Amino acid sequence: MTHDAWNPEALQARLQSYPPYAGAGVLVTYIAADASEIRVEMPLTEENVNYVGTHFGGSLYSMVDPHLMFLMMKRLGPDYVVWDKEATIDFRKPGLGTVRATIRITEEEVEAVRSATAAGDKDLPQWTLEILDEKHEVVATVLKTLYVRRKRES
Repeated sequence: MTHDAWNPEALQARLQSYPPYAGAGVLVTYIAADASEIRVEMPLTEENVNYVGTHFGGSLYSMVDPHLMFLMMKRLGPDYVVWDKEATIDFRKPGLGTVRATIRITEEEVEAVRSATAAGDKDLPQWTLEILDEKHEVVATVLKTLYVRRKRES
């Protein structure tokens, strides 16, 4: 994905055919035109069920990766380096049925990153993402950390 090629429909189509998502049954259901939000869901299928009949943990994590990086890259523009740095997942209850997650970056969060990196410093912003079941109960929380800094002049 390049900064000047942001096209939510093209990105959604690309993610739908991305082998880890296609294999797990992860569906990208919405990408905001302003790169503020991505929504994903995953039904429980033979392809993502674990030994005990619930959602496989790796598939639950893959639902929310690497969307924050994509959104932040677009929101900040080409003058910034943005990487996924770290993630931890806390499994709260067995995932059954269709699970969903909303990944969102607010304008305030973008401005906080711009401010923190204005002098050339790196920033390590964090988000807690929730994966919810059909009853809107938390199946897992994912703590995601990005690495962000302004690009250095060559």
